[in-house]
Amino acid sequence: MASGGTARPAERAGGGLRTVFAGLTTRGRSFLAAGIAAAVCAYVLGQSDLLRVGLLLAVLPLVCATVLYRTRYRVAGSRRLSPARVPAGSEARVHLRVDNVSRLPTGLLMLQDRVPYVLGPRPRFVLDRVEAGGRREVSYRVRSDLRGRYPLGPLQLRLADPFGMCELTRSFSTYDTLTVVPRVEPLPPTRLTGEAKGYGDGRQRSLALAGEDDVIPRGYRHGDDLRRVHWRSTARYGELMVRREEQPQRARCTVLLDTRGIAFHGAGPDSAFEWAVAGAASALVNLLERGFSVRLLTDTGNSVPGEGADGFAGASQGSADAAGLMMDTLAVIDHSDGTGLSRAYDVLRGGNEGLLVAFFGDLDEEQAAVAAKMSRRSGGALAFLLDSDSWGREPADVPGPVDRSEERLRMLRDAGWTALTAPRGVSLAELWREADRQRTGVGAVGGPEGRS
Repeated sequence: MASGGTARPAERAGGGLRTVFAGLTTRGRSFLAAGIAAAVCAYVLGQSDLLRVGLLLAVLPLVCATVLYRTRYRVAGSRRLSPARVPAGSEARVHLRVDNVSRLPTGLLMLQDRVPYVLGPRPRFVLDRVEAGGRREVSYRVRSDLRGRYPLGPLQLRLADPFGMCELTRSFSTYDTLTVVPRVEPLPPTRLTGEAKGYGDGRQRSLALAGEDDVIPRGYRHGDDLRRVHWRSTARYGELMVRREEQPQRARCTVLLDTRGIAFHGAGPDSAFEWAVAGAASALVNLLERGFSVRLLTDTGNSVPGEGADGFAGASQGSADAAGLMMDTLAVIDHSDGTGLSRAYDVLRGGNEGLLVAFFGDLDEEQAAVAAKMSRRSGGALAFLLDSDSWGREPADVPGPVDRSEERLRMLRDAGWTALTAPRGVSLAELWREADRQRTGVGAVGGPEGRS
């Protein structure tokens, strides 16, 4: 993907004499000071020749500044990002282009683009005389280990006179945004519960999703097969009505991300919360590629704006756009002020049977009980519980943190979850594979799990 914009700098830098004097370089100020000093000495000593020299030295930088101030370069600039959305830790290239759209050549130009300090140093380029109708293209790289949305711009153009007496800065008006999304880890194929339920083995079926004709017809559209005309409804409504097309039920999945600030400790790209965000992104993208209808849910009960009741549909033309929208949401997601998971439970309690994949932070006994009840309405429940001790949490005053973590896992497993602890340094692919072994009872640690 690429994005960009084009603008022209203002005709005048503004500010009058203040702008002119502010644009004087060290050389220009030195000439001005020397000229004033020479003029004063000439007046005191009565030397007319020295006065001429002083006036020449003082007037030269002022003339250069005035000419440069009134110069009306018609210069167009544009910026293009390649790509505009990158994973954390990856580089993006920014292409800058300057076009001289006037009939006169420019002088010495210096380009400077504003970038946040997180992306690296501010890039500067010197362009030596752009001919009339000519163009110059330069590029630089940006990289961030922290996800987020970062503005680039505006592009600044610094003009200088041939004698180096004055420099003026003119800015373009366009901005661009670089989106740094979480890193996505490829996950191995597994036999996920919820896939079979999505295609007809679920405990709850709706007629519209079971592959049968919907009893609620719709209006006739150009190109509809006349053999699907529903004559009874046509006579009732007075217009041509047809039966709806068969809509096979799609596998559904909800990815729950715990964002409570009190559930995570530490900050930075290697923190526990960033691991959970990257894990949620990996699960969403991989399940979407497998054809699941996925949705992203947080502890606040909010989901991605624009998705349907069943989430974004996978294996379709819009799956790439859906993945991009969810990744954009995860790029800027932050800790919530909530203390519990009750809002997310209320959303899950409404139905939407399918696979549930959850990334939990530190759970106390009350929140573990709430999380345990979430598996009742799912076709399969998979939980990754972050090990707070290995992720750098300060030693707690409460004795037995390891036993408490095991107790939380036991509560989730007894409720039907396939629950695993996620210590520091483990990859999600390893945990994903281990969860599949536990669900199928092959090589499971401590006996077969996954009663969902």
